[in-house]
Amino acid sequence: MEEEANPIKDYLFEYIEKSQIIPKLIIGKKFDEVIEDISNNCYDQVVSMGEKDESVGVLATGLLHYLLTNALITSQRKIDYNGIDIDIVVPDIKTLEKDPKKTLLICIPKSSDIQIINEKIAKMEKIQPEKENIWLVLSKNIPVGKKSFVWSKENNTFSKIIFEIAKFSNVGGSNKFKILRV
Repeated sequence: MEEEANPIKDYLFEYIEKSQIIPKLIIGKKFDEVIEDISNNCYDQVVSMGEKDESVGVLATGLLHYLLTNALITSQRKIDYNGIDIDIVVPDIKTLEKDPKKTLLICIPKSSDIQIINEKIAKMEKIQPEKENIWLVLSKNIPVGKKSFVWSKENNTFSKIIFEIAKFSNVGGSNKFKILRV
C-alpha cells in the first residue's frame, strides 16, 4: 500500500537527508539530540504548514517511526485493530493480544481538544487493559491522566520519548537485542 505524499513528512525527511549532524547523532544513539535538532530547525516551518496540532502530530509520527527504526525498537504504526486506529504499537499487535503488559500504545491525537483526546484514550483502553501502557504525544501540556510527551517550543518533553520507550522495551523483555542500554 503506497502512502500518500505529505508535505510535512517530505520536509522532515528532506531535512534529515541533507543533515550533516543527524547521521552522527543516530550512530551515537543520541536520539534526544536528533529531536532537539529537528525541533530547532524544522518545528517553526512545519507549524506554519497547517493547523498546529495536526502539523505537530504528523511531524511527531514521522520522526518517531524513523527513530524507532534507527533505535532497532520493534514497532508497528498506523494499525487498525478491531476498528480502532492506533498510531504506534511497541512491539506489535500479536504481543498486545498475548501479553498487554509488554505492549505500549502511543497515541498522537493531532488535536488539543480535551474531548477528542479523551475519546481516543477511551478507545485505546478498550484494547489495552494495562492503562499505564497508553502514552500520548501532545502539542501542548494538557492534563490527561496518562504519561504524555509534549512537543512544543516552550515545554518540549518529546525529546525523551525514545529513551522512555527503550526503557519500557527492556523492562518488558520485548527488545531482544537490548540495543539501548538505558
